Amino acid sequence: MATIDAQDLGERIRRFRVLIVGRRNAGKTTILQKVCNTTDQPEIYDAKGHKIDAAIVKASLKRGKHDITNEIVFKSTPCFVFHDSCGFEAGGEEQFEKMKKFVSERTHANKLEERIHAIWYCIPMGDGSRLFQQSEEKFFLQCDTGRVPVVVVFTKFETLSSVAYGQIKKQLQGVSTEECSKRITQCVEELFAKTGVLNKLRKPENRARYKSYVRLENMNKPHTDCSALLECTTLTLDNEELRLCLLLTQQSNLELCIKCAVVTLIDRTQSQLFGLLRSNYDDYQYDIAKWFAHIKVS
Repeated sequence: MATIDAQDLGERIRRFRVLIVGRRNAGKTTILQKVCNTTDQPEIYDAKGHKIDAAIVKASLKRGKHDITNEIVFKSTPCFVFHDSCGFEAGGEEQFEKMKKFVSERTHANKLEERIHAIWYCIPMGDGSRLFQQSEEKFFLQCDTGRVPVVVVFTKFETLSSVAYGQIKKQLQGVSTEECSKRITQCVEELFAKTGVLNKLRKPENRARYKSYVRLENMNKPHTDCSALLECTTLTLDNEELRLCLLLTQQSNLELCIKCAVVTLIDRTQSQLFGLLRSNYDDYQYDIAKWFAHIKVS
């Protein structure tokens, strides 16, 4: 079996490319800042690599125009490049069609580096009964995402805890802190199930390739991070090269490196007859070590 050299991969696929989709109030900018471990504003480049003045971008947004081909990059993590749908639900059919065309072109691009490697679809929980809107239905029904995994990101998930507490507040009187937390958590799960959003994401007629979802809470607070989103994205990738590429952006995340090494080896072992191990132990050593991209593997 051919092996993958992390350093060579970094030369071929220099950046991991993500399309982030969702409404304007979904907290997308905060997510990108958390992923890149920064509070700075990003730099924006056009499709030809020319830097765009932020004032020009803001002016375009006020006119309801947005170029999804623009690349969003943070200085803290230049190996990540993002594309933003920028609330296409407000831009009408024209903006939606541009987004759909972009998804089709970038999921089937000949060069791996030019493709989008993952899609994060953000849905804010604060909208209550309007959780799954027409814009979501259109995206999942009409957008052919090919083999690119879609990770649904439920933002502002703490909103459900507040709703749950309000509903069962009287039942919590005289209850221990541990039991109180347990009941609120149970109520949150019931509220989430009642939205029916997961059933809508899993409709067989959907063309978008929904793979998994994460819940993000309190992203406006400094102690929170997006480690759950990064882990989920990494493990939903069915291309080993892309997993390694994403890990190259997360070299200090030792826990994620270990999980990827273990999951990949388990998957590979299970695919062999009755889990029989290969006889070459050196191959296994390499297979584990390569997931730690910051270490020179020889």
